[in-house]
Amino acid sequence: MGNAYSPDSLPDYLKQFVVEQKPELYTSEDHACWRYILRVCKGYFASHAHTKYLKGLEETGISLERIPLISEMDEKLKRFGWRAVAVSGFIPPSAFMEFQSLGILPIACDMRKLENIAYTPAPDIVHEAAGHAPILSDPDFADYLKKYGEIARKVIHSHHDLEVYHAVRNLSIVKEDPLSDAEAIAAAQEKLDLAVTNTQYISEAAYLARMNWWSAEYGLLGSLSQPKIYGAGLLSSIGESQTCLSDKVAKVPFSIDCINLSYDITRPQPQLFVTTSFEHLGSVLEEFAEMMAYRKGGMEGLAKARIAQTITSVQLESGVQVSGILTGILSDDEGLPCYLQYTGPSQLALGSVELKGHGPNSHQAGYGTPIGLLKNSHRTAADLTQGDLEKLGFRDEKPARLEFESDVIVEGILSNSLKNGDRNLVLSFKHCTVKWHDRVLFQPEWGTYDLACGSTVVSVFGGPADRANYLNATGGYHQKPAFQKSNHVPQDTGLYQMYSTIRTLREAKDQGASAQVQVKEIHDLLRARQSRDWLIHLEILELCRKFRWNAFDCDALQKSLVNMVQGDPNKEKLVRWGLENLANEAR
Repeated sequence: MGNAYSPDSLPDYLKQFVVEQKPELYTSEDHACWRYILRVCKGYFASHAHTKYLKGLEETGISLERIPLISEMDEKLKRFGWRAVAVSGFIPPSAFMEFQSLGILPIACDMRKLENIAYTPAPDIVHEAAGHAPILSDPDFADYLKKYGEIARKVIHSHHDLEVYHAVRNLSIVKEDPLSDAEAIAAAQEKLDLAVTNTQYISEAAYLARMNWWSAEYGLLGSLSQPKIYGAGLLSSIGESQTCLSDKVAKVPFSIDCINLSYDITRPQPQLFVTTSFEHLGSVLEEFAEMMAYRKGGMEGLAKARIAQTITSVQLESGVQVSGILTGILSDDEGLPCYLQYTGPSQLALGSVELKGHGPNSHQAGYGTPIGLLKNSHRTAADLTQGDLEKLGFRDEKPARLEFESDVIVEGILSNSLKNGDRNLVLSFKHCTVKWHDRVLFQPEWGTYDLACGSTVVSVFGGPADRANYLNATGGYHQKPAFQKSNHVPQDTGLYQMYSTIRTLREAKDQGASAQVQVKEIHDLLRARQSRDWLIHLEILELCRKFRWNAFDCDALQKSLVNMVQGDPNKEKLVRWGLENLANEAR
């Protein structure tokens, strides 16, 4: 397996999403949540997850006892041709997929709150590290994930997609904020519902996101009757993973049809798709790629770009790439595109490298160019030699004209030509007028007119061709830098210290009288405060059973714990799973 792209060599527009993981921001309760999730997962997934899962935890540097260091995971992932970087929360989908296409796993270093221990819609270290990383040890899945990233970099996002992304991101931030109240969460949910309602059509990106959801996030592998879990969303959700294999959740063979089924990230999925192999995922992905604008080009691809109202790139058969927000497409009598009009900062490139003098700063107000064959010649502007241009009258600083079969006319003084070998890429004109019938497309007072040479659109894809130069010139992804969040609540400092003491005693395997006294003091203090923190009571019960301390009545502790969560179905399940795990480990 080949080496992955080094995180140290990332372009600046991706580096802006990389944060420093600060282990000191994790509370002892955070580590207890991680430990609970991973221990329950280990017991359940031993027989219900993909065979690579448990071994993959170890091979990718993931401990069951405490939240992992992403730097250590990065070192482990090198063995599989992957790397890892720390990010915080949601990052733009196009950025996430570019990381993935480079063989870099972005790992959200935030940790979910205890209230969301079973499931959180926000990316966190449980989802990214314990969900995605272990299955990367399977080379076929690793290849699929990287290929998916490469193809996803080409999809066209709509402006509706971006509105939904920002709404989802906002909701996840609010839900995981320890200080958020029910009113703030309801307001964030309302914003998301509105963004979804306003979505007028399904973009390429939305269709491909569905494939990702039903495979890498919520996928099952094997037979319909006895599938195994491999999707990170299920592997990181102890709530949904415990029920997803039941008959209540329909199992559907994985196929291209999965793109027609939407999903709700806030609710358990009513059906899941089962693939026979990771190689099959790749073949379905390739089937989707054949439907994309970046492979089809032509008017079909251009139509997707225009309706998207986002930055897209058009590649002509000459190799010239035009990037920007495509707002106008003129077509000839045969319905073929003959003029492209862009609004706002635009870029010309070749081989995804910006052409000198043709970046967003040079084309800030927009860009337009004719495409197609020249009239009476069956040739393109790219084919014109210096002699051809002189025969057309372009010499001695005299104005002349280029006439296209579509009746677009470019008239002005040729001031410069940019070539690739002996072919023209861009012809620049001063004192230029561009017309199509009686419609004026460019006027002399607007400055130099740069004509991109080419006759046909061979590809249309999402994002700028030269991302680094375009994003650097236009200010990047327009998302404020994020930092690792902390779940620390000042009034819970005493509780964190109790968790820390219990961890220290457990890891020291201290079975002596002093340990019993310390735990008894913690337990008595929790009772005095009428604490309903079920997880710390579960950890106390674990120590008492493990060390057989006579200072405690374990049966009474367990009964008290069960009574503590009675009437709350979610907590009842969490405690039951924890108790079942203790019982299994005691066998």
